[in-house]
Amino acid sequence: MTVASKPLTRDEADAFGRELDALRREIVADLGQRDVDHIRRVIRAANRCEAAGRILLQLGVDPVTFVAGAGALGLAKILENMEIGHNVMHGQYDFTHDPALDSKRYEWDIVSTGDGWRHSHNYEHHTFTNVLGKDRDVGYGFLRVSPEQPWHPLHLAQPLVALGLALAFQWGVGAHDLRLDEVVSGEQSLAELRERARPFLAKARWQLFKDYGFWPALALLNAPRVIAGNLIANTTRNLWAFAIIFCGHFSDGARVYREDEARDESRGQWYVRQINGSANLEGGPLFHLMTGHLSHQIEHHLFPDVPSERYPEIAPRVRDLCARYGQVYGTGSFGRQFGSVVRRLVRCALPSGGQPKGWARRASAKPSSPRIARASAPSEASTAKAAA
Repeated sequence: MTVASKPLTRDEADAFGRELDALRREIVADLGQRDVDHIRRVIRAANRCEAAGRILLQLGVDPVTFVAGAGALGLAKILENMEIGHNVMHGQYDFTHDPALDSKRYEWDIVSTGDGWRHSHNYEHHTFTNVLGKDRDVGYGFLRVSPEQPWHPLHLAQPLVALGLALAFQWGVGAHDLRLDEVVSGEQSLAELRERARPFLAKARWQLFKDYGFWPALALLNAPRVIAGNLIANTTRNLWAFAIIFCGHFSDGARVYREDEARDESRGQWYVRQINGSANLEGGPLFHLMTGHLSHQIEHHLFPDVPSERYPEIAPRVRDLCARYGQVYGTGSFGRQFGSVVRRLVRCALPSGGQPKGWARRASAKPSSPRIARASAPSEASTAKAAA
């Protein structure tokens, strides 16, 4: 049974928020060469893995070099997407003033455009985390992940739909900001969709050409092997990213909010929502690195523009604060958390929704007067500015 977080008054939530703000200021004041060295080490590692993977796929002729090549390329894509691209685009390294680490200009190795991700993820998801009708990451527009979402007979197929999304996750992410559901509902015209889709289609064409045109052409007779290796590498990255991201918000205990529960929200109440709408994964340093440190989803949602390698050292202090203020700090092993995600998807595919007792970290009383506004959430450029 999942223990519910204590309902906090606005004053209590604001006191909680002030302590978290103080923790953030302390970490930001300490940023420096250590953080730069970390991200540059990871970039070098990702580049070397990609080079090794492509050479093994291009020049190898045996199954061993094929498996090694596809594995190295998949590892490179995971590191680039999870620890480098995602975190750089959050502004975690803007303090370096390095153009290669500029959050507003970084473009990653995935079909989703950087600009599309910065809007749908950095702004919409991180501002409106787990708010039904506001955070479009809740079910990605077609999965039912909460009994509070209306049920439709098509949801009976959602375990298979979720598997398809996992296998092609970069395409789901890339198409996310196209708002295809708004075309069906009539909120977006086909002309608007075409305009919105233009950057995505251009990026997708480049990614397809690079992985399934350019590199196979260079391999000549080895082209089929290179195509297969690239497909395996991309699928590996897709499955891993899907699993880590879904564990962060849809495992047992991570709750969703109605719009009225997140209206007129203070900064402290925004922090409380981030904690109760997120969940962590337990593991060692290599595991945390491979997740882009999204294994510390709670810390990431509290401080999205703080360099991710700082999250493990912040976590014990956040956990202590949560204990003092009666907030459940959701965490568990990867197997346990992902298993709960699968069960949740299966339960919510049914009309009843099957919400077990203690499923959500839901307080028995509503939060007092929450409000969602752009200014209430930490700015991706500077959390400090949003707090002012």
